[in-house]
Amino acid sequence: MTVVAFDFDGTLSDSEMTVLLGDRRGVAEDMDEITERAMNDEIDYAESLHKRAALLEALPREDAAAAFDEVVLREGAADLIAELNEAGITTAILTGGFERGVAAALEREGVSVDHIVSNRLPMNDDGTELTGEVDGPLIEGTKDDALAALADDVGVDLAETVAVGDGANDLPMLEVAGLAIGFDPKPAVEPHCDVVVTSMAEARETLVEEGHLTDR
Repeated sequence: MTVVAFDFDGTLSDSEMTVLLGDRRGVAEDMDEITERAMNDEIDYAESLHKRAALLEALPREDAAAAFDEVVLREGAADLIAELNEAGITTAILTGGFERGVAAALEREGVSVDHIVSNRLPMNDDGTELTGEVDGPLIEGTKDDALAALADDVGVDLAETVAVGDGANDLPMLEVAGLAIGFDPKPAVEPHCDVVVTSMAEARETLVEEGHLTDR
């Protein structure tokens, strides 16, 4: 038994939640620029997240919900998660993105994971629009701590875990996991990966080769 922890935006999904939300607010280009700089480790992730959330201030609740409904899993992601679940492997999503979008994408594909650790975009007091703030356990990008806590809960050594990610905020978990799989990783991230893949099929092959899944 082990824990396989996935990043979400750019890994399980090729959607970028803040950009989808930014489309609804007319600030998608600004969002994309900030996101790209953060993923390349050019600016601090927490700073980038606060900047992106601030651009969303006053976005109506209905528009936020519509943006989250656009979040989709990439090809093969749902099948891989389902196979890991069937194999008795603990599955987790550790994301600086937002729980609502993750939940919508998983529900649409009829698949679930054992743990989701994510952030949230608060609404104002009357629940009609976003405040422009962000809260949650992964604002500082401490995915190493989140992965360690999951491993402890499951009762496995951190060295037995697998982390899959693409951006600079994934580096903490990639560096402490027993197997670090870079999913089409950014240039600053690739040197820290044990294996680099560009599809969920390749990720599955790696998990088979490492003995976590059985080849069909």
